[in-house]
Parts: sequence; structure tokens; C-alpha cells
Amino acid sequence: MHNLPTWDLSPIYPAVDSKEFLEDLRVMTTRSKALEATITRPEAELSSCVREYEVILDYQETLEAYSSACLTTDTANERYLKATAQVEEASLVVQHLEVSFRNFLASRSEEIAKRCGEGGDLASYRFVLSELLFEQAHQMDSELEALASDLARSGTDAFSRLQEAMGSSIQSQGKTLVELRNEASSADRDVRKLAFEQELSLLKTYEVPFAAALNGVKGTTVSLDGRRGYASPLDRSLSQSRIDRPVLSALITTIEQNLSLFRTYLKHKAAHLQLEGCAFYDLFAPIGSEESHYSYEEAHALIVQQFTAFSPEMGAFADQAFAQRWIDAGSRKGKVGGAYDTAFPLAQQSRILANFDYSYGGVSTLAHELGHAWHDHVVLKKSNLLRTYPMTLAETASIFSEFLVFQGALEKSNGSARLVLVEHFLQEACQVCVDILSRFYFESAVFERRVEGELSASELCSLMEEAQDRTYGPALVVKHPYMWAVKGHYYSSDLSYYNYPYAFGQLFALGLYQLGLTSEQYNQVLSLAGSLDARQVASTVGIDLADPAFWQRGIDLIATYVKELGDALPH
Repeated sequence: MHNLPTWDLSPIYPAVDSKEFLEDLRVMTTRSKALEATITRPEAELSSCVREYEVILDYQETLEAYSSACLTTDTANERYLKATAQVEEASLVVQHLEVSFRNFLASRSEEIAKRCGEGGDLASYRFVLSELLFEQAHQMDSELEALASDLARSGTDAFSRLQEAMGSSIQSQGKTLVELRNEASSADRDVRKLAFEQELSLLKTYEVPFAAALNGVKGTTVSLDGRRGYASPLDRSLSQSRIDRPVLSALITTIEQNLSLFRTYLKHKAAHLQLEGCAFYDLFAPIGSEESHYSYEEAHALIVQQFTAFSPEMGAFADQAFAQRWIDAGSRKGKVGGAYDTAFPLAQQSRILANFDYSYGGVSTLAHELGHAWHDHVVLKKSNLLRTYPMTLAETASIFSEFLVFQGALEKSNGSARLVLVEHFLQEACQVCVDILSRFYFESAVFERRVEGELSASELCSLMEEAQDRTYGPALVVKHPYMWAVKGHYYSSDLSYYNYPYAFGQLFALGLYQLGLTSEQYNQVLSLAGSLDARQVASTVGIDLADPAFWQRGIDLIATYVKELGDALPH
């Protein structure tokens, strides 16, 4: 039961200190410098420069993904730390090129407009090149951008690594923070409560370095986004997400108008657990006594079956991921918590990190990350600029895949076993809508306050509790004031508001499912995710993202399961 597979990274590189890894580092820097020299010449050919730039980005993404994959499975490993530092240092050359390349594009803007027009040889690049030109208008002078990239290594990137390392290594009574958080899904409330109390005590002990890291990241973000001409970090985030304020407003307003639905769900859950109300440590608790347990092999079979029912090609892909050990499945000391998918463009493959716990939730997480990997598979055939999609559309594929597996699990269950699955779906939906909204509120408040100066740990805790109170309301009787310390998403200067894209993905995916798309139509949506903005992608299947009625469709689907959970209560 405990012999879960680790991933096989050997098809990517033999090791972090292998000649192949070091050679690709050299190639990346050499080609970056060569291209930077080329684009200073008047005779530089636009299309060949674009394609060489894309190849260099492929090298960078592969090297970064590989060193990060190694480090996140063993955060104290000195070889992995060294390799990560080597990649970061080499990437400075690429980051310098990125600034110069955007300036090069700006100098050729008229040529770009002509060649990206109807029938032009760069027509497929129309959106992505216009996006790069927009970014060029929001970048500092080359020297300042180079300095910002260099300082990030010892600043925001270091703060992010500090949060990640503490999250995977600090311990209370022999249990790491990751292990304590895993106990949040225990059926025994005493176990959940004790783990929660130990978690809070542990985070209280380390609150100063966590707060210092968050202040460092957010302070840097405020400074740099302002210097780059963005009205706020949210404006930069919207650009990165390829949506606008009307779309975000439609999404957020729809969730806010339906908070009572999710509070009703939490009321039903509390009743099923025979509680007066849910504490934070009850949010992930299973209801009933018939929670299904899945072996890793059973998870494999269910996921492949459901993917295959929708798309045989997708099912075969998932089977290959299991068979070829693309998944690092188990928890262990030194490995980060949570789960993620990462792609290696040069190898045309992906890898998945998970912390499988034999629950249906563990199965759902594997399906989620395999959804990301499938999206990678669909777009890896394209060149770099045409396949790089925003977080909003990234989460669509993962949550769509989760829902496919959920439907299959429901078909195999009835009675109380079915109810457990329904509650798990609602649990995830509540997190993605309600908790994500609380994180959005929290991050907005932090940015507003950070302009005035650093925030203490106690101030951060107060802001977090206020955000949870605005969203969960009276349905949550015990809050988690330190959620800001355990969520690594807050600790990225380049990706602020790493929250609302999940809600976007959830409701967009449910909307796509309700449309009854064929696998071909679905893959087309995924394929276009890197080369159009989100509104344009959605419009190809008749969706207007600025229309609240579309987002309400996803909420209405969730509501059917809230009703089922409520109807199952004894009267």
C-alpha cells in the first residue's frame, strides 16, 4: 500500500550534474547571446528571429522545469539547490534577451502589422506578437529590467524558496506541516482538530520568516508593477490571464451572488457530521462511514476508463503516464505538499507531482494534474509562443478532467457511497469558489496596505480572517488565520493573484461540459488557448465570458448537488 511510484526523469536528463544538463545550459546562454546580437542588425529577418527565440524559450522552460522538479521532491538536496541556482543564473541571459527581443519587435511594429495580417506569413502569431508589444510598452529600460531580474534571485525568488522549504521541513512532534495538513481529511474529528492546532502553533512559531517573505514579495511587486506603468498588480494579472475587467467582474459578481448556496452546502455538511457548524478543520472531512478508498492501481483504472469514454486518445495518454512513471505519487520528508504538472518542451513530455493518500480526493487530484498534462500534450506540437496559455485556461483542462472522473465514480456508487462523492465534489467547488474568493479579497487588501509599509504577522492574520468572514460568513465557526503562510501561490512576484484563475477554470469547465462538446471541439479549445485571448477562445464555442449568465450555468450545476446533499439529511 505504501510502495507508491516515484517519477522517472531520466528521459529528460540523466542527472542535475550530467553533461547533457550542463550542455543545454551552455547552449541556452550561447544561443541567447547570439540572437541578441542578431536582432541589433537592420537585416535581421523577423520570422527566423521569432522562431529562434521560441527555441531558446524551450531550452529555458525545460531546464527550469527539470531543476524545479528535482528540488520539489527533496528540498534540502544540495545538488538540486545548486542546479536550481545554475539555471536561475543562466536564465538571466534569457531574461535580458526577452527585454531586447520585445524592443526589437517594437522597432518592427509596422512590418509585424503587415505580416500578421490576413494571408501574412505570421498571421498565426497576430495575437501573441501584439501581446509582446503590449508588454514592451510596460517594461522599464533595459538596464533596469536586467537589474530587476538579477535582484530577483536573491530577493523574491529566494523568499519563494524560503516559504517552500519551510512548508516542507518544519515539524511539530515529528510531523511536517505537509503531514499535518494531510490529516485535515481524517474521518476522526479529534485527529483533525489536533493536527489543526499543531499546524497553527507551528505557523505561529515561524510567523516572522513567513511574514518577512510575503512582505518582500509583495513589496517588490508593488514597486516593479508601478515602475512598469501598470495601474495595479491586478491590472498586470489580468493581462497575464488574458482577460479584462468586465470578464473578471462577471466571474466575481456571480460567485458573490451565490455565496448563500455554498453556505447552505456547509450547513448541510455540518448536519451530516452532526455538528452545529463547520470549523476550518472540518472543511475536508469525509461524511458518513462509507468513504471509498482507492489503491493506486484502482485510481489508474478509473481515470483511464473515464478519459477513454470521452476520448480514446486521452485515455491512452493517461495510461502511458502511469505506465512510464510520469507521476511522483507519494508523500515523504523533504517533498513539497500539494500537486502540480510540469512540461518539458525539449523532451515533449510532462511530469506530475502528487501526494496520493488513497482517498477519492487523491484520485481526483491525479485526474486534475493529468488534465493539465493532456493540455500540454495537445499544445506541445506547437511552437513556444503559440502554445503558452494563461492560468485561466490552464485550469479549465484540469477541472474538466476531474469532472469526467467524478461522473464515472458516481455511476459506480449509490446510497451513502454516492453521497460521499457528491460531498467531495461540493468540497472542491466550495474551495475553488469560496476559498479562492477569500484569497482574492486577502491579496487585494495586502497590496493596498503594502503600499503604506510592511505588515506584521498579526496584521496578515487579521486580513485573512476578515477575508474568510466575508466569504464563508457564519457557515465557518473556526477560521484559519495563517492560510497566507501555507499557500505558496502568494509568494510569486511574477504571478500575483494566483487565485481567481481557479474559479474561472472551475466554472468555465463546467460550462463546457454542459455544452456537450465532442472531444474534437474540446481539444480545439485547448489548442487555441495559447494563441488567442480567453474571450476569443470561448467565442469559438459560442460563449460570452462577460455575460454573468454563462458563469451562473456552472453555479447551477453545483446547486443540483447541494440539493442532493440536503435531500439526504434525515427529516
